[in-house]
Amino acid sequence: MDIYGHVGELWIDERQLSQDLGVSRTPIREALRFLEQEGLVRSVPRRGVHVVRKTKSEVVDMIIVWAAIEGMAARLAASRASVEQLRELRELFAAFKEDPSAHLTEYSQANMAFHRAVIDMGGCPLMGELTNAMFLHMRAVRAVTIRQDNRARRSIDDHLGIIAALECSDADLAERLVREHTLGLAAHVEQHGALLDGGIQQAPAKAVSAARGKVSWLPAGGRHRVDRCEHASEVKARTP
Repeated sequence: MDIYGHVGELWIDERQLSQDLGVSRTPIREALRFLEQEGLVRSVPRRGVHVVRKTKSEVVDMIIVWAAIEGMAARLAASRASVEQLRELRELFAAFKEDPSAHLTEYSQANMAFHRAVIDMGGCPLMGELTNAMFLHMRAVRAVTIRQDNRARRSIDDHLGIIAALECSDADLAERLVREHTLGLAAHVEQHGALLDGGIQQAPAKAVSAARGKVSWLPAGGRHRVDRCEHASEVKARTP
């Protein structure tokens, strides 16, 4: 379900969902109860099940927290990630080369797989548990914003830079690049996101002003391109 991709409230039709999935309504109800406990949906008497969307402020807060967690995970991964894990990370983007704009749905999936992989490579299960609670909303937000403002093209450069830093076991650089990359998303949502009663929408150009508020401290130096280690000796020995 596209939570933030369109305007208007979202309601789940339990009967229709049962028919679409070819299952009885009992497992559907159990799943919806779980989602309600997680704060993702809300049952409204005589109306049905309402999908809970976060406000713009809540989305920005969530992204900032994710940036802190994933940044630390990248720092840990710089010394813990195996050669095989890093190879798989790089292969996520092999099919897109330098321009993923023609395959945005597939790229969006690879994008989230990348961020989940970085957290997993940090080797701290609690980080995974904390981000799991935000994953549904983060995936939905990224799926919308990746189509805006040429973000897909720029994000692939960021990802390759992060991978290069991890391959060079540069913990400081890996943490900084991950943090700046994710805070860039927070700045984009702060500047362009119109949540409230609708989905995230691209604001008219004349209405767009510089990002401010919570993410005003985003480093102004811009992104840093990172090439792969020039010498094999720079790459620390890893366990495959």
